[in-house]
Formats: sequence, C-alpha cells, structure tokens
Amino acid sequence: QVQVVESGGGLVQAGGSLRLSCVASGRAFSNNAVGWFRQVPGKEREFLAAISWSFGSTYYADSVKGRFTISRGNAKNTVYLQMNSLKPEDTAVYYCAVGGPYAILNNDEYDYWGQGTQVTVSS
Repeated sequence: QVQVVESGGGLVQAGGSLRLSCVASGRAFSNNAVGWFRQVPGKEREFLAAISWSFGSTYYADSVKGRFTISRGNAKNTVYLQMNSLKPEDTAVYYCAVGGPYAILNNDEYDYWGQGTQVTVSS
C-alpha cells in the first residue's frame, strides 16, 4: 500500500511563491507517474502537472504553464511543485497522486492520493 503525504501549503501574498512537497511511502517509484491536482469547494478537481518518474517527462495544464514547475527530488520518492507568481485564484486544496505509467496521460489512472494541503493566496 502506498501512502502519499503533501506538505508546504500555507498563506502567501499574490505574486509570491510556495513549494509543495509530495512524499510517497510503501514502495519505490519506478514506472510511476506523479501528479498534482487542486480543488476548490464546489468545483471539480483540476489537473495541474504530472511527471514520469522513469523518464522525467513533465506535463502541465495551460492554467499553470510557465508559473508552476514539477520536479523529482533527490530524496527517495519525493516530488515537488514549485509555484511562482501566485494569484488569488490559485487558492485551493492541493493534492498529490501516484499512479502507474498510464496515469501520465489519463487522470483516472491515479491510484493513491494524499490528504491535501491548503494554499491560500491573498490579494
């Protein structure tokens, strides 16, 4: 069983930056995909970014391309989401998810989800 834990959320002013961390335990990443999502109450979960652990290839939603960067950490089973130029509309609960290799192309293929970390951007 894989456990996923996010951290790094908080309150930041518009234009500021935050780095979210995602640590998965239970098994090592190999052919996995790791994705970041966010959700605002009353709205659907939104895909933000994904990374292939094996190849390092990355994918981004248009809404965050150029502002957010997903990367693998040096620490085992760690993925980061660097968020720059934050806007009030980025306020949401941010989730990390781990899936098999096909999850990189299909959001329904993520198997394990964290509890989320709150990001609040003040204007």
